[in-house]
Amino acid sequence: MKGVQLTMVDEKQQHERQLGQVEAGQLDWLFPYRPSKDTKQLNPIVLAYIGDAVYEMAVRQYVISQANHRPNHLHRESIKLVSAKAQARNLQKLVPFLSEEEANVVRQGRNTKSNVPKSANVNEYRQATALEALFGFLYYEKRMERLRELVELMMSEDDNSIHETDVVPEDNE
Repeated sequence: MKGVQLTMVDEKQQHERQLGQVEAGQLDWLFPYRPSKDTKQLNPIVLAYIGDAVYEMAVRQYVISQANHRPNHLHRESIKLVSAKAQARNLQKLVPFLSEEEANVVRQGRNTKSNVPKSANVNEYRQATALEALFGFLYYEKRMERLRELVELMMSEDDNSIHETDVVPEDNE
């Protein structure tokens, strides 16, 4: 019984430390659940899975930072930014700024086979998966400042008018 009590005390102390870290802005992840493997060993689809949530949260925070807070407007604006087409465009904005390691994660995410929904074409969907894999990779590598930089680049208004047809060709390496 003492072992269980010690574990509960340890967990409570860890939780209190994490709360202190949140207040100080030092928490590495939003929640205390680490991936079961090292980030570099995770499948790109797994990185894209968590990256999708990270990207969605970034978009929602961006939309809420704008003036109009009506729920329908928030939803419509978010949808414009989270579609595969929009994610493919946003990836294009980031490509010139990516490190070699980040570009490698993008390539692996883009080349990962997955089921493409009818709402997107294959190339756009793979580009979107690549962007999400990058976000997942940076999140699990605790590179929050880099994530913020990339989000700012994506959301910048002076986007040099990237068109919907400007999508990186698929890499079949």
